[in-house]
Amino acid sequence: MSRSTWHIRTASVVLAWLAAAGITAALHRQLPAATWLMVHLLLLGAVTAALLVWSWHFSVAVLRAPPAPSRRGEAVRIITANIGALGVVIGVVSGASAITVLGALAVAAAVVAHVGALLSRLRRALPSRFAVTVRAYIGAGLLLVPGIALGVLMARGSWDATTYSRLLLGHVTVNLLGWVVLPILGTLVTLWPTMLHTRLAPDAERKARQALPLLIGGTLVTTTGVLTGLDLLAAAGVAGYLIGIGLSVGPMVTEMRQRPPAAFASWSALAGVAWLSGTLIAFGVVLATGAGSGLSPIAGPLIAAALVGGVLQVLLGSLSYLVPVMVGGGPAAMRRRNARVNRAMAPRLVILNAALAICVLPSPSAVRVLASTLMLTAVGWTVLLIADSLRKSPVAATTTTADSAAPKPPVHHGGGAVVALAVVLLAIVGGVAYDPAAVGAGTVSAAPASAGVTATGKATEVTVTIEGMRFTPDRIQVPAGNTLTVTVVNGGDDVHDLVLETGQRTPRLSPGQAATIDVGVIGRSLAGWCSVAGHRQMGMVLSIEAIGGSGAAVAAGAAASAGRDGHEADDGGEPVGVDGIDLMAGPGPGTAIRDPRLPPAPATRVHRVRLVVTEVEAEVAPGVRQTRWTFGGTAPGPVLRGKVGDTFIITLVNDGSIGHSIDFHAGALAPDGPMRTIAPGEDLEYRFTATRAGIWMYHCSTMPMSMHIANGMFGAVVIDPPGLAPVDEEFVLVQSESYLGPQGGTADADSIAAGQHDLVSFNGYPMQYDHEPLQATVGARVRIWVLAAGPNVGSAFHVVGGQFDTVYREGAYELTPGTGGSQVLGLSPAQGGFVELVLPEAGTYPFVSHVMSDAEKGAHGLLHVSRAD
Repeated sequence: MSRSTWHIRTASVVLAWLAAAGITAALHRQLPAATWLMVHLLLLGAVTAALLVWSWHFSVAVLRAPPAPSRRGEAVRIITANIGALGVVIGVVSGASAITVLGALAVAAAVVAHVGALLSRLRRALPSRFAVTVRAYIGAGLLLVPGIALGVLMARGSWDATTYSRLLLGHVTVNLLGWVVLPILGTLVTLWPTMLHTRLAPDAERKARQALPLLIGGTLVTTTGVLTGLDLLAAAGVAGYLIGIGLSVGPMVTEMRQRPPAAFASWSALAGVAWLSGTLIAFGVVLATGAGSGLSPIAGPLIAAALVGGVLQVLLGSLSYLVPVMVGGGPAAMRRRNARVNRAMAPRLVILNAALAICVLPSPSAVRVLASTLMLTAVGWTVLLIADSLRKSPVAATTTTADSAAPKPPVHHGGGAVVALAVVLLAIVGGVAYDPAAVGAGTVSAAPASAGVTATGKATEVTVTIEGMRFTPDRIQVPAGNTLTVTVVNGGDDVHDLVLETGQRTPRLSPGQAATIDVGVIGRSLAGWCSVAGHRQMGMVLSIEAIGGSGAAVAAGAAASAGRDGHEADDGGEPVGVDGIDLMAGPGPGTAIRDPRLPPAPATRVHRVRLVVTEVEAEVAPGVRQTRWTFGGTAPGPVLRGKVGDTFIITLVNDGSIGHSIDFHAGALAPDGPMRTIAPGEDLEYRFTATRAGIWMYHCSTMPMSMHIANGMFGAVVIDPPGLAPVDEEFVLVQSESYLGPQGGTADADSIAAGQHDLVSFNGYPMQYDHEPLQATVGARVRIWVLAAGPNVGSAFHVVGGQFDTVYREGAYELTPGTGGSQVLGLSPAQGGFVELVLPEAGTYPFVSHVMSDAEKGAHGLLHVSRAD
């Protein structure tokens, strides 16, 4: 096999891994464990394949060793590593831990063999200035082994949340700093000046030798620190690593001064090094300031910055340079391939880096979604151009040596960069237009604050801090005629804002953010509140009092704020009345009946689930549409099922417009970290082991919790009791009540607080099973799991015409066959259980909550029993 054919095939493997990662990113809402999958397709797949290929190539080059007579050993290592990486991905996605472990061992074996081959070549080579590059490859390979070991521990063990988080952070740290960044820096010693077509800096080799022990030692110390929870030790390791980066980058700066970057490859690599350095600095600051325990909220942005901004850009830059060189075909053909990979380089670079900056910095959710789409487009565009450069195009007959050597006029990329920046700005504008409240747009009309008072020329400045569900101070007294400036600082853990009755408002503030309102001259009293749904009802109100103003002016202010019941500001209209709702009419077009059948528990013992928080407008009763906050697009959210001892790894992604969280009753763990509220655009991993059986509720635990649950953020986890016998039919019903807000709006917070519900439903829609009954046959054993999700109302579950011979409630059997009968399963809010019964005659059996007013409000369905054929 020729050298060019070999490089075309190996580059194609790397591009295939990148394409798989891109497809996963595009379909992340539909795929379980999508974030995990994208990271491993990039690092374990594309980066590992590239490192095995190019580290061997550069080792041969810098050691000036003759090429091996056969590529058989190299091919075996690369094939083994790729099969192993594929096994890890398949094993984790399918929950087959044995496949995961075998795949990890295959990758480890391939890398260890690669290290052995490098050591053998290094020992046999003559002294070389740049043997330090080969030593960096050897060190990286050795550091991957503990990284793989930590990954296997996470896959095989049942760990508490704290231990798992430390293992995960250690796994990420040693793999990223050791296996990925270390060989990148080692390669750039010689690759960077080659990309720039300039001389090597005189001190490049010396600085590389000085940097290597700092990089390896920094990796080990940082990993040890994060595994043991010693933040200062980890910070010291990061500091050492940054010094190593500084030593490595110094010669690169010298070389760049000799000849600035002019191609996509060099600019992309430079941007990658900058992102990696910046991310590591931010990580070190978090650790050094003692905020390591609060790392989780920023872990996602840090990882995205390191992987996409750093690793991916260096990889794309390297491929953009190396592929055209290695494919061969002569100088003219190489120039044509370089021209392909440099097409529209400025727009691609600007879009990728600007969009990534938007994604990792605090920004509205809609803006972040559009930015991530642009970022994915830029990466996909680059991968396609690199793939296109693999084509061997014939040299044009008219090309001559003189032509090929003729200087080309400089290409100016300023116009493309401006266009790309305009596209990113349009994405920001579009996201803001989609969700104007996120940046403080939208007003509430009211009389001006001045109310005709004479200005004094004096100014009052007040700082209001948000803590929990309160403004502090919540009462501001201002001399009439003074101007008022209010600075709002969100010191809580949720998204909030401040809206004044004058229409002035802050944007939505994520935790730690601040904004200022210039209220103007104060001539009357004003009311203010947080406009996030339900927050005003929880007490997030603020009053501004004009001191010394006229009585008429103050009265006008009171009149302006009186009568504002929260519906206008929060929801945009009056609640829907129930009098005109015909529950017997059935769901409207496009509204599907939810399947109540419960599939058996899967065989896997590790369940990876991705729950995306979305805001969905849906029909909740005939003719009534509401905007629901959902887990996975439905209310209730998806039903999860497993067995005692199973581990659940939940990735919660907040694609909503306000903060949300999740609380799984099926797991016992400290709520501080996994149940924290995450801002729009963020995600978190919630891991628990099911140690007790039952049907358990999960729900959003962000305050006001009643509002979040009532608006759709709840679901069920079924954990089978040991030895649970199979039955003929098995169903699950999650009961909840509705507090109808305005048409198209969210639930009515005032009704929730007053406990005045409008509808009661099984599985999210009242009386839906009157129109599509549950099905069973005469003599069949039927099991019905029931969860009372509330938020305020329990259930008295009853099957009209049936008697239960089995009752299981809150983790214990209260009745078993042959010991008696039961007529109702009584459940308080958040309680659950199951009943079993055998129906002896064909017919239609209603099932209800025997709180009859609730049955009449929709807690009603039918079980149709037919004769067996």
